[in-house]
Amino acid sequence: MSLPRQAAPPDAPPPRPAEDRRHRNRRRALTLLIIVLLIGVPAGYLVISANQSRDSGKDKEAKYAVTGLTPTYPAKVQRRLYQVPIPHPADRVASYETNNWKTSRLYVQFRTTQAGLDTYLDAMGVNRNDLKKGAITISARDQKISGWKFTGPGPWWGLSHHQKNPAPTQDVIVNLSNPVLPMVYVVSRTVP
Repeated sequence: MSLPRQAAPPDAPPPRPAEDRRHRNRRRALTLLIIVLLIGVPAGYLVISANQSRDSGKDKEAKYAVTGLTPTYPAKVQRRLYQVPIPHPADRVASYETNNWKTSRLYVQFRTTQAGLDTYLDAMGVNRNDLKKGAITISARDQKISGWKFTGPGPWWGLSHHQKNPAPTQDVIVNLSNPVLPMVYVVSRTVP
């Protein structure tokens, strides 16, 4: 006796035919491609980003490892903070800034005219009469850091301009060996 067959429910999908080998391989390849893209692309991006970040850090480290003067104008904010206005005209401008927990210093040198020297000194709140002949007011430590040597032909004139904190203190030396184009050396320091 045989049992009657039960009919498939009307809403059930028809049975799927067995998958042939070609379709199965294609499906597996597509799955593998999706996995590689989902994992590989973000991983590649992370590697590239890490390398760029490391390179950026090396560039910054090299920039801040520079010691001594570089032939650049100090930034406007530095000139304002350290009260070192560079007169116009000026050439042979070089600067260097150091910072630590105790003191910040800006080293600046420039060559200017007689009128430029007077303008610079006036902006500091001093005048030419405050310069003392033969006064080397920049310390040996600051000379070593900046690479300046005040032993060549002079005459050397110097002054120290002390101000109440938080205003900076400036040590200035002027080389008047060429009186038409004096060379000015300044160390301005602030105490944070």
